[in-house]
Parts: sequence; structure tokens; C-alpha cells
Amino acid sequence: MSTAVRAPIHRPGALEVLVEHKKISLAQAKAIALAAMGKQVSPVAELVSSQTMTARDVAKTLAGALACPLLDLNGVATTQLPRDPAFIAFQDKFQVLVLARRSNRLLVAGANPCDQEAEAAIRQATKLAVEWVVVEYDKLPQSKPTSMALTANPEPGEPAAAEEWDAALTADSFDFESVIEERDRPDSDAGQAEIDNAPVVRFFQSMLDRALKMGASDLHFEPYETSYRVRFRIDGEMREIAQPPTYIKEKLASRIKVLARLDISEKRVPQDGRMKLRMREGRAIDFRVSTLPTLFGEKVVIRILDSSVTKLGIEALGYEADEKSRLMHAIGRPNGMILVTGPTGSGKTVSLYSCLNVLNRDSVNIATAEDPSEINLPGVNQVNVNEKTGLTFAAALKSFLRQDPDIIMVGEIRDLETADIAIKAAQTGHLVLSTLHTNDAPATLNRLRNMGIAPFNIASSVILITAQRLTRKLCPACKIPQDIPQQALLDAGFTTEDLEGNWTPYQPVGCPKCNNGFKGRVGIYQVMPITEAMQRLILQDASQMDIAQQAQKEGVRTMRESGLLKVKAGLTSIEEILGATNE
Repeated sequence: MSTAVRAPIHRPGALEVLVEHKKISLAQAKAIALAAMGKQVSPVAELVSSQTMTARDVAKTLAGALACPLLDLNGVATTQLPRDPAFIAFQDKFQVLVLARRSNRLLVAGANPCDQEAEAAIRQATKLAVEWVVVEYDKLPQSKPTSMALTANPEPGEPAAAEEWDAALTADSFDFESVIEERDRPDSDAGQAEIDNAPVVRFFQSMLDRALKMGASDLHFEPYETSYRVRFRIDGEMREIAQPPTYIKEKLASRIKVLARLDISEKRVPQDGRMKLRMREGRAIDFRVSTLPTLFGEKVVIRILDSSVTKLGIEALGYEADEKSRLMHAIGRPNGMILVTGPTGSGKTVSLYSCLNVLNRDSVNIATAEDPSEINLPGVNQVNVNEKTGLTFAAALKSFLRQDPDIIMVGEIRDLETADIAIKAAQTGHLVLSTLHTNDAPATLNRLRNMGIAPFNIASSVILITAQRLTRKLCPACKIPQDIPQQALLDAGFTTEDLEGNWTPYQPVGCPKCNNGFKGRVGIYQVMPITEAMQRLILQDASQMDIAQQAQKEGVRTMRESGLLKVKAGLTSIEEILGATNE
């Protein structure tokens, strides 16, 4: 076996990492660097001694940014550490602690894993590659082992230090509350060997843990030519979380693909899969995994699919009272088609499942066809569409009609065949729910017409269309009143009557409880019932503008008007509504 030492990985300096992650300012970093140079101490030592940051905060930030394990030295039995005099010298000179030797690698604990000088010196002296473990700076001096002239390799009968450290790091590195279910564990020893890299496993677990705690909907692992970054989508916006070293990108992709039961040897085509985590309190969370070959490696996106969101009920979605009344009346009808429209990520699936949750009773038969099924709802017969095997939306719908359904949900109407079958089902005693990608409710009728559906079939089947968007909610703990000129409010869509009311617009600030002044999201809706007057316009093949004017006469709000109500209620900012309803 070769014992060649791997070349050191270039890392940015500790101060550079902390600036990038907005823990300190650039001016603070320059001041700390100058002070550390004058005192001949490390930047981390100066950060902690000057009380600019706590040792714990520095350690957690560097560990997350550099994909290194984080270890609490309070639980370390120093009597079991390697006691080579050379290792003691490393601690005295570089403030590091040698934990164990693994083959041609040396496990080294330090407060500054960006210390290139220390890494180079240790590598030169030992001819071993250095693997960093991050610890808190103020705990290092308490962990100095007794200097004894013993070899780094344990003698017969001594504890197997490397194995014990493996166990300690796995248990203490991260507060990860989830465990992979046994059915999701890799079956192949070869596959397990390929991805069984402890730092990568711990880094991936820490990312899932942080995503769940931060309320993220998606995790993006993105490889580039000279960098690798992890971003979360939180409240609809992308946010950079970490920049791990580029050398872990292939191992991390393989780890995720094995858990999602994907082909780890196939890196040339996109793949889709799923995995499940079960929390310690018993709640299970599904994750949808998508891989995409890019120029510099496989990008992996993980969507968090939490079935508990459907248990919030219609009330939690943000419908106004009259909008909710129209929706509840429509889903209470025995037959007809209800369409939910909006762009990707606007919450259409959650809205549909909230309706299904209301309808889900022992006395009805409900079937859904999706690509793929994102939310598990007990009592509902859910089918995943599979184009490769011929199980299309149209094929699933045909099969449903032979299964004596009362309610049918189609994930998306994509083509004329699916639309035609769904409309016929709605005309023959079934309640059909589905989605389309259109900007507003009136545009949906034109979209169906352009797909080739006859006006008579549209008028006789569609009973309600609801268009929706999701906007970020202001954090109630830190939002403050915003002074907006009256003309700007009028330009946004408020009427002079609206401005006479006793209300105040608010703006985001930001606090430890939220994400830059926002916390969670709320829906804005345009709920348009198909009345008799609307049916006459459809039969006349009326334009989208004519339909919109009729909807306005019947009291249907536009998306902008619905959003402005959320501004008046203090739920969101006017900038959020203007961005979400750029009419």
C-alpha cells in the first residue's frame, strides 16, 4: 500500500472565512490581523482574547465552512492520546493536539484549520497527511497530554485510539437528531466503501440538521471550477450556508446518491430519487433528491417534503375570509374541476393537499397522480407517474376511472390528452383537482383553450380557478413602521379610501429569531369562481381581458389587490408584494 502524502488543500485564512460568513467585518479582520502579528499569536487567539467572537462561535463557523468535524474537548480522555514527544512539540508551537494516527493520516485538533504553516510543518516532520478536527481555542491548553517517550502507534494492549476517536467524533461532532432508516442504508459493501468517509458523512448530516432547524425547503450542493458551495432556499430565497473544499464534491454526491438509491456509477445523466429520515421523536421526513451533471461535477438538490404542513389546515394558508368561502364551496361540490395555478414554488401542491385533507373521509375514494408524489397523505391512493414505463398522467387517469373514484387529483395538466380525460371525468360525476402554470386566474381559461379544449367543455367542467404566490412574512419580533409617501402607496395600487383607514405599513429589520427580517411565508390568492356570466363569456371565446373585467365586477381581487391586504394587515412589506406581483 502506498503511503504517499496527499498535497495540502488550499484553504482561505480564518479571518477571510469569518468575513465571508458575515461574522466579522473586513475592518475588524484587518485590525485583528495587525494585532495578532504584533503579539505574535494566531488570528483565532486574538479574536477570542479581544472578545470580538467567542471561541465556540469561531469553532462552529470554521467547522461548517471548511467541512471539518467539530469536537468538544471536555469529553476527551487525554490519557488515551498518542504521547510522542514530537506531538507535544506541535502543541507547544502551533497550539494543536494530535488525536490519533490512521494509516498515512494524522488526526489533528486545532482552533484554526486554516493554519497552512502548522499543517506544512507537521506534514514535513511526520510524512503524514493532516486531517483537521476543529476545537474551541480556550479548551486547547487544558488538554495537553503528559510528555512520555512513547510511539504514536499504540502498543499491544493499549486502547485503539483511532477507533475510539472515530466513535467520539461520530457522536459529538454535530447535534444531528435524525437517523437513516435501515431500508435506506446502502446494501452493497462496495458502494458503502466508496462513500464511507467520516468527515463527508458528518458534513452532510450537519447540513441536513441546519436545513431543518432553519426551515429550509431545499438544499443545493453546487460544484464549480475552483469552489464548491452549499445554499439553502429559505422562505423562497437562496442563501449561501457553506463553502466546503472542492475535493469532497464527488464523495458527497456519492453519499447522497447511495442513500437515495441512485446509481453512483452513472454521472452523465440526471437522476431522481428519494430518502427518508426518522426523527428521534418519531416523526418521519421525506427528501426528494435530484442530480444534474454540470461542467465541474454533479449538482445535487434535495427538497424537504414534510407531510406535517398539510395538517395546518386551510386557515393557515393565508386565504381572506371571502376567498376561503369560495374555495370551500367549490371543494364541497360533488363534481367539477378546480384548478390551482402559479409558478414553480408558489405552494400549489400544499394548497391541493390541504383541500384533500379536508375531503379525506372514510366515505370517499380519493386517487392522485403526481410526478412525483411529494406529500404522503394516509387514506389517499397515491400514484407516481413514470414516463419511462408508460405510466403517464393520461394512463393513470384512465386507470383511476376504472377504480370507482369520487375525487381525483392530477399533479399537473401538461397536454391535451390529460386535459381531455380530466375534463370528461369532471363532467361525469367526479371532483377533479389539478394545477397549471399560468400567471393569474383569467389566463388559465385561455391556456386551456390554447391546448385545444373546446369552449363548451371548459365552461361545463371548470368550477373554480385559484391563482397564488408566496411572499415572505415579516418577523413580528423586529418589524418596524415604514414611512412611505402617499403617492407611492397610490402607485402601488392602494385607493384613497384604503389610505384613510387606521393602519401602518411595516418594513423588515432583522434579529436572531428571523432571516433578515422575515420569518415564514404567506400566500396571496386570486380566487375566481366560474359563474353563469363567466360561462357565457367562455362560450363566446372571450379574451383574457374580458374575463378579467367580468371577474372584477364579481368582486374577484387581482393578485396585487390580494397582496396589498397583507400589507395592510402588517404581515409583509410593500416591497415583497411589488416583487411578487410585478403586473
